[in-house]
Amino acid sequence: MGAEEGDASGEFEELDESEEESTNRVGLTPRQARRIRIVLASVLMAAMAVVLVVRLASRTSVLVVGVYGAALVLCGVVIELSRHGRTRLGTWLLGIGLAAALASDWLLLP
Repeated sequence: MGAEEGDASGEFEELDESEEESTNRVGLTPRQARRIRIVLASVLMAAMAVVLVVRLASRTSVLVVGVYGAALVLCGVVIELSRHGRTRLGTWLLGIGLAAALASDWLLLP
């Protein structure tokens, strides 16, 4: 029984070390990550709105409204995804979607 007790106490020590590592990890909590993504998407939404107004002042086009309107909707979707805990999906969607909007602006709009 003595050997079994030694093995069992060793297992508890390993669990204690892993608990300490998880509590001492460096990084954002899920709540902080969600808030950062929400703020980032909100700032990008405001920036897309400003760019939309500037582009409409220089050239009125339905295509301009479509491209930047889609970017605004995308930012709103990312905010909702972040509110529901899908921060990684929201981050990828925001990055790819805004890159596609800017690329389509550069390629499609005169």
